[in-house]
This record gives sequence, C-alpha cells and structure tokens, in this order.
Amino acid sequence: MRIATWNINGINARLPAVLTWLDETKPDIVGLQEIKCLDENFPRAEFESRGYNVETHGQKSFNGVALLSKLPFDEVHRGLPGNDEDPQSRLIEGVFSTEDGGVVRVCNIYLPNGNPVDTEKFPYKLGWMDRLHDFVEQRLAYEEPFILMGDFNLIPTGLDCHDPSAWWGDALFRPESLEKWRRLVNLGLTDALRATTSDQVFTFWDFQAGAWRRNAGIRIDHLLLSPQAADRLTGVTIHKDTRGWDKPSDHVPVEGDFTLAGLSAKAA
Repeated sequence: MRIATWNINGINARLPAVLTWLDETKPDIVGLQEIKCLDENFPRAEFESRGYNVETHGQKSFNGVALLSKLPFDEVHRGLPGNDEDPQSRLIEGVFSTEDGGVVRVCNIYLPNGNPVDTEKFPYKLGWMDRLHDFVEQRLAYEEPFILMGDFNLIPTGLDCHDPSAWWGDALFRPESLEKWRRLVNLGLTDALRATTSDQVFTFWDFQAGAWRRNAGIRIDHLLLSPQAADRLTGVTIHKDTRGWDKPSDHVPVEGDFTLAGLSAKAA
C-alpha cells in the first residue's frame, strides 16, 4: 500500500506534473496541499479517469487540500475541530475499510506557515498546532492505523535543514514551533522518514537564490504514524526527481510504503 503527500502549489499550474507523476508511480492514496481552488473548480475528471476517488476541501486562491484514493471513502472529515470561525481549508481526512474488517485513517494537512512571526500569523500557527494535538490525541484512542501527513511547515531538527543558522527564528524553526512538534510526536507518533534513515534529505527547495541547484533545502513534508501504522511501514521514498520537471512545485512528493493487512488497492 503506497500512501503519499505532495504540496503542489496550485493544481491549475501543476496539473500536468501531478498527472505524469501519478501515471508513473501509481500510488494508492495521495494527499495534495495548496490546491488553491474551490471544490467545484478542482479537475476531478482527470483523476477519476485514472481510477481515483476524489475528495477536496478547497478555498479560493489560497490553501486547500485534497485526497485521491483508489479505495472508496467510507468517511470524509473536513476541517480541524476547535474553531468554528476558522475560514482556512487546511485538513481533510479519509477513512478506508480493510478486507478483514479493519480501517485505516489518512489525514492530510497543510499546517500554517506562521511568518512573519511578529504578525497574527504566528499565534494562528501555534493555536492550530494546539488544536491538531487534541485532534490527533482523539484519533490515537481508536488504536487503528492512522497516518497524519502533509506539509507541516516545520523543520524538526538541524539535520532537516541545509543551514540551521539561516532558518533559526523563522516560524518553521522557532523554539515555540518545535516544542509543539515534540508535544505532538510524543503522543506516540513515529516520523516515517526518520524510522527508515538518518540521512540528510530535503522535501522543499525555495524558488529563489538557486536553492535547488545548491541543494539548499529543508524537510517540512512529513508522514507521522500511529503505532499500528508504524508497525506496517516498509519504506519511505522522496521523489526528488519531480523538482527538476518543467514548472515544478517547490515541494516534492513523499511516499510511505505499508503492508496493511487486508488492504488492497481497488479501482473506484
């Protein structure tokens, strides 16, 4: 079972790249972030013709998340609980049945950036992370395979950054942000990439200042796993080649491979 996350930085700008990647790699479930369109404007037919079920939580021009799945959706949940007045579309969760009667939950998020830190954006980021903590704590109580993935806009450690000194103090690498990351992970989640390697690898390269050419990247796209999902993890792949494609996103896909008992890909 192959489950991937990718911040595409606009579905209209990156649709050819996304379709090419899907055709080449054929993942079973994909979470997309920053689709930057309303639900009714998402190009569903392009994905449905490839056997994917499609669910979105869109927003005009900004944010927005989507889930593509070759398995039917049993349930779909949109939005992060805890603030009914929050207008930003940053979370979508799908629940999928296994053939042995179990379920797997896949939650796709686009965590707030938080910059500039001297504006309301940073308290919003921290508050969103507090709400996410409560949400994940409730999900973990189900004691089932649960995968929390997406663009976390957070650099966990210095190993995940080409130059920690250049990023220290940024909302992605501030003590307050890192404390909330640790609090989240300490609920019992496993960082899938770090469970498989200690190598320095990146998932984001800025479009500016030759970052891609210099490999001046950071790792901010993550898959966090419940114990039941971590037990089934067999590998993680970062599809760095997509960053070299025509009109690339500034992020690349991160894919986790799992042996989820009884769970097999089925066409929609």
